Amino acid sequence: MNFTWLQVIIAAAFEVGWVIGLKHAATPLEWTATVICIIVSFYLMIQAGSKLPVGTVYAVFVGLGTAGTVTADMALFGEPVQLGKLLLIAILLAGVIGLKLVSSDKEEHA
Repeated sequence: MNFTWLQVIIAAAFEVGWVIGLKHAATPLEWTATVICIIVSFYLMIQAGSKLPVGTVYAVFVGLGTAGTVTADMALFGEPVQLGKLLLIAILLAGVIGLKLVSSDKEEHA
């Protein structure tokens, strides 16, 4: 894994932060943290998209962000853990990993 793919993973982690913030932020500090998460998340994704195939970057970003958000919702906010959700997250992650594996890691240079 190269640094650009690490940027995508970090961007997805910040995506989880801002999605949680959009639902739960109530104070100016929490809203500030949410906005910072949005900026960092999109900056890193845009940087990665300028070097890697943008479709793959977007799919990995959204897939990891979705899986992370659902997992955080269950782990932190008491959302019921359901076998169906866990199975669908596993399928989503398998698709993201498969997409990453069949995509070229060659960075595109503009």
